[in-house]
Amino acid sequence: MKLPGNMQAAMKQAQQMQARMQEEVAKIRVEGSAGGGMVTVSMDGQKNVVSVKIDKEVAGDVEMLQDLVLAACNEAVRKADEAIQQKMGGMLGGLGLPPGLF
Repeated sequence: MKLPGNMQAAMKQAQQMQARMQEEVAKIRVEGSAGGGMVTVSMDGQKNVVSVKIDKEVAGDVEMLQDLVLAACNEAVRKADEAIQQKMGGMLGGLGLPPGLF
């Protein structure tokens, strides 16, 4: 099915914008930490963990270490979500879409 010219152009523009947004989101880097920095998790905008740093002080306490890693990961996910929302809001701001849509 062939779309009318203006609809086809709008679809192409939307696809280009989606590709740009994916590129921008991939560049995002955030850190979540717990235990006063004893555990730090770095994450990209696609919510892939890219590094984990653990202070030697907590290496012997497995239960505390598990809790700190979990807390740091959750903080990193929250920060990634916020960064993605902010990035997308900035890119979509000129389209006149309702607030909170993305």
